[in-house]
Amino acid sequence: MSSLIISPSILSADFATLADECKRIVELGADWLHIDVMDGHFVPNLTIGAPVVQSLRKHSKAFFDCHLMVTNPQQWIKDFAKAGADMFTFHLEAIVDPQQLSSSQAHPAVVEAAQQVRAAGMKAGVALKPDTLAELLLPYLQQGLLDMVLVLTVQPGFGGQMFMAEAVQKCAVLRQQFPQLLIEVDGGITAETAVAAAEAGANVFVAGSAIFGAAEPAQVMQQMRQAYAAAARQPAAVPA
Repeated sequence: MSSLIISPSILSADFATLADECKRIVELGADWLHIDVMDGHFVPNLTIGAPVVQSLRKHSKAFFDCHLMVTNPQQWIKDFAKAGADMFTFHLEAIVDPQQLSSSQAHPAVVEAAQQVRAAGMKAGVALKPDTLAELLLPYLQQGLLDMVLVLTVQPGFGGQMFMAEAVQKCAVLRQQFPQLLIEVDGGITAETAVAAAEAGANVFVAGSAIFGAAEPAQVMQQMRQAYAAAARQPAAVPA
């Protein structure tokens, strides 16, 4: 696997001083900034949108890892590209009902969404809720349409939830077939749960309160890197 990427979620930052918080956490060792976008419809919470991303871009050169938990994400592609987003990750479930998808055939709507993201100049990511099968992404990964897969290890919509260990095993399924893929985990990631995530094959860690809420954020990020380095020496274990 490649080097670990740590992407702290600004959802746990102090929004009153958001630009300063983002600058601080990058200076302490964060690789990316994870920006959770929720519309109050796809998930039962409402957060920020493209205008905040655009404002932050004026104060930061960091990689903006935008996770859209929204209905009809296609309508926001151009706005986020213009705002300065680097990664645009949309939910598979927001494009097509997973029951209508196949692990052997690509759905045109998902293909179109991924192509639109790249055409706008951003990297394309797809997120999976805990109950959505990783195998449903195989047609798009085999065609090289995706830059990253985000495996949620909590139900989307709120921070501070408990890590779902069973969900992280989807990383192992993906890692076995796509050794160079960016596989991101988000939800309940701490220095402790990072071990299971790394062992399953994840190489991008999202953490909110575990980093922004820590007395020593740099120490927490270093512990995550150590967990990843240890796990990377062993192949990802695919569940039977």
